[in-house]
Amino acid sequence: MKKVIAIYPGSFDPLTNGHLDLIERGSKIFDELIVAILRNPEKDPLFSLGERREMLESMTERWDNVQVDTFEGLMVDYAVKVKATAVLRGIRAISDYEYELQMALMNRKLEPRLETVFMMPAEAYSYLSSRLVREIAQLGGSIKGLVPESVEQRLRAKLDPAIKFQPTTKTRGRKK
Repeated sequence: MKKVIAIYPGSFDPLTNGHLDLIERGSKIFDELIVAILRNPEKDPLFSLGERREMLESMTERWDNVQVDTFEGLMVDYAVKVKATAVLRGIRAISDYEYELQMALMNRKLEPRLETVFMMPAEAYSYLSSRLVREIAQLGGSIKGLVPESVEQRLRAKLDPAIKFQPTTKTRGRKK
């Protein structure tokens, strides 16, 4: 029997419950799933590569066939290096599909043995992205239920102390 190794590449900045949903479901499909954090020197991530790796490792330790790694450069080169034959990608909307299809076709051109598997997120996470989580957190909104609690705590510590996710309470009119 051939062992199917898949990679789930991304920036994971920050890790969301949507990512964890795909990791859990991917762990049931593939013999081995490598969550591969892209090291992109051109981006200015909120969390360092080490912090993202630490968060992912702690949140994925429950799955025996999931490991966390980092890579830079072309994803197809990394896939060949780790002997992966599949790439797991999440698709939330038509706009995601158009981008991901283009990437999958280019990856196939560069490495014909690499298949891309698209997976729809659970309905609860169909709107969720790291970018939106960062924006909400930076503007002081609640991200409860969007990210694991430990990630939420790290976001609180990382962001400006003035925005510490203070609960929004309705202000009542002043008594005169």
